[in-house]
Amino acid sequence: MNPLKKLAGETAIYGVSSIVGRFLNWLLVPLYTYIFHPAEFGIVAYLLSYVALFLVLLTFGMETGYFRFANKEGKADITFTTGFLSLIASSLIFWILVLIFLNPLSAHMNISDHKEYILLLAATLGLDAITALPFAKLRLQNRAFRYAGLKLINIFTNLGINLFFLVLCPWIHKNFPGVPIEKIWNPNIGVGYIFIAFCAASVVNFVLLLPDFKSVKFRMDWSLLKEILSYSWPILIVSICGQINLNLDKMLMPDLIPASKDPMYQTGIYAANYKLAVIMTLFIQAFRYAFEPFFFSQAKQENSKQVYADVLKYFTLFCLLIFLGVMFYIDIVKLLIKSNYHEGLSIVPYVLLANLFFGVFFSLSLWYKLSDKTRYGAIMAIIGSVITIILNIILVPRIGYQGAAYAVFICFAIMMIVSYLLGQKYYPVPYDIKRILFYFVFAMFLFAIATQIKIENQWLKMLAKTPLLLAFIGLVIQQEKLWEPIKRTLKLK
Repeated sequence: MNPLKKLAGETAIYGVSSIVGRFLNWLLVPLYTYIFHPAEFGIVAYLLSYVALFLVLLTFGMETGYFRFANKEGKADITFTTGFLSLIASSLIFWILVLIFLNPLSAHMNISDHKEYILLLAATLGLDAITALPFAKLRLQNRAFRYAGLKLINIFTNLGINLFFLVLCPWIHKNFPGVPIEKIWNPNIGVGYIFIAFCAASVVNFVLLLPDFKSVKFRMDWSLLKEILSYSWPILIVSICGQINLNLDKMLMPDLIPASKDPMYQTGIYAANYKLAVIMTLFIQAFRYAFEPFFFSQAKQENSKQVYADVLKYFTLFCLLIFLGVMFYIDIVKLLIKSNYHEGLSIVPYVLLANLFFGVFFSLSLWYKLSDKTRYGAIMAIIGSVITIILNIILVPRIGYQGAAYAVFICFAIMMIVSYLLGQKYYPVPYDIKRILFYFVFAMFLFAIATQIKIENQWLKMLAKTPLLLAFIGLVIQQEKLWEPIKRTLKLK
């Protein structure tokens, strides 16, 4: 099978759980904006930013290390069991530390009255870390349908619990006061139900993966673990720094924004509008799930580098199409969050492009993973984190959440450029940079034109922008000579 078709097919399957499923999950964000005040939603965004960082710490690059060593002859089983047992150990240590330091942690996060938030999130993190390698094994074995099915169950469990406690129970309480719904629902828990839903979904996934654990031979290869950690620690640094780049803004806002400007309110506004980039984010996530095992397995093929070049070009094209689609029809997209959050819409283009740059950076990252120069990935990630920290410290106190959007945009742009330059030195791939830049500049030109369309009627304004989107699609079809494949596809139908 054509490797690009294989990657596209697997990306589509993973996309069922990532794009479709998570989109359903993401629809909870509009729900939260209509139920909770921005300051309350800010608390959720603040705590979840720590969750993303700690999940990376608990898995410590083991997934990528597993992909690397499991592909070696006769190493698949022992690599899995060694990595799996190490993740169980790290999760147990994490749970013990949380219990020991629960009081100072809750005081630092200004939630001393809600220590249960930390306990729920800690339970969720540990379970997600333990199941990380079984999920990675499904990806390596190309069992995309089982992987997607389990992820969808997780998502629908989370979605169902949220809807039950945040929508159905309040509705019953309001319209049927005689029903003793208070026996299972407490309105004072509020945002706590969000964390309860996350934990319950992780428990369900863990239980459903138990049959996969039966085949595990509980044997640890300490020398292999040392090799995996030696390979993976730079990737861990990359992942930690990546989460810093993505979430540090929400972590720092409560401390950087003056109290007079309501920092938690601004955090909520920023987080809600950040989520409007969901289509780009979820496509990139689905691509990442499929691409990492793909490029490792493709590395020995004669034309692998040309395949990698084609992947980057088409990936960028699709991301640019998403960018233009979201920005041209932002008047529809913005309806997904309550109007009192709309003041933050100005960050959306920067967040979309930052995600695009991050996706390109990930695609380029194959050079240091395949050449075993993962330390360069760590160096680039550290550079990105330093940029993020400095820019947030400088900009956020002055211009609030807008400064955070500028910081993430600049950070990923620089990381992308540095990765390309180093990659061409150590593992040159014939990327068609001129054509990719041409498409990017053309897309930005169309976006600039669209911003000058001043029509009061929103529907007419969006209609006026549609020819610009069609112009981009037409140019791509013409330049990439896609007319014939399209015609053949239409004839088959």
